[in-house]
Amino acid sequence: MDLCTIGYEGAAQPDVIDRLKAAGVDTLVDVRAVAASRRAGFSKTLLRESLAAEGIDYVHLRGLGTPKAGREAARKGRIGEMRALFSAHLRDPQAVVEFEALRTLASSRRVALLCFEGDPRGCHRTVLSDRLAQAAGFTVIHL
Repeated sequence: MDLCTIGYEGAAQPDVIDRLKAAGVDTLVDVRAVAASRRAGFSKTLLRESLAAEGIDYVHLRGLGTPKAGREAARKGRIGEMRALFSAHLRDPQAVVEFEALRTLASSRRVALLCFEGDPRGCHRTVLSDRLAQAAGFTVIHL
């Protein structure tokens, strides 16, 4: 089964939704620790409503977001540090529970993981998608 990821850096909300629809995504899983954005259309409530109007479900798994120190490392280009901090974070009880919820959801629906970064190599969603690929055999597609 496929698992998609998408970042909205530099993109308008309609373009992101069009890419999700073109990929056949049923559910967008927001994996931001803070589901707010200065980019128009990407804060939680407006994003959820816009997705619903297009027939796409929205789920926010806050526990799978990058902790503040990891976000700061990523902003400074210290991707290895961000990955290490996020990997440690995935041992937290809430993250463990939400990772299992994500695995269950992705096993039954076509899911895309959402975060800000346009380049998946610099984003924690790649750590998540790689773990899901190893744990459950998903093929990862970065939209």
